[in-house]
Amino acid sequence: MVTGVFFLVAAFPAMAALALYQPLLGDEGWVLGAGSGAGIRVGAFLEVLVAISVAGTAITLYPVLRRRHHGFALGYVCGRLLEATLIVVGILALLAVLTLRQEPAGSDDGLVAVARGLVAFHDWTFLFGPNIALGVNTTLLAWMVLRSGLVARWIPLLGLVAGPLIFVSAVAVLAGRYEQVSVAGTVAALPVFAWEMSLAAYLLAKGFRPAGAAPAPAARPVPVPA
Repeated sequence: MVTGVFFLVAAFPAMAALALYQPLLGDEGWVLGAGSGAGIRVGAFLEVLVAISVAGTAITLYPVLRRRHHGFALGYVCGRLLEATLIVVGILALLAVLTLRQEPAGSDDGLVAVARGLVAFHDWTFLFGPNIALGVNTTLLAWMVLRSGLVARWIPLLGLVAGPLIFVSAVAVLAGRYEQVSVAGTVAALPVFAWEMSLAAYLLAKGFRPAGAAPAPAARPVPVPA
């Protein structure tokens, strides 16, 4: 149940934060304006919750997954921690723009240039965190869940489609084929959202399958001829 809650919190606050960031992300002159930037502060807080939840999904799943896939389970924890770290770094970049707005130093052109650099830095962390790293992590988790039989088979199969799809989409963005926030990027992200929500709903409603959550049977010793 805790894992399911973490998956839910990792998804919905992220969408709300992106909406709150839009005045800053969509206006190069935002740094020259006035106001407290309350929306940016709230968005940053929401993304902190997202980062905690991203790490929480791996930490809560690790004791179950390690029973059958110890190395891969540890790799999933490391991957999710990397994803959470990139999210936090992106938050700090936008909060730095907020500081420049409230405590300007230098010419207007200089402020705009610095703010543009910080926003670009945030955009790259968004690409490498909740896109590239997410694609790898989704594929890894879906494979372990499928092999372990923890949930209904169709859920990890969806994840095995969603993970590579968002990874390929992120590579296309990196190659300059289209923007991160675009129709193509949104379409590529929808299967990951469906996978995470399906997994969360299943865990909240039914939990892990007992047979899948049980430790793997120990291998029988090979008899040695006398």
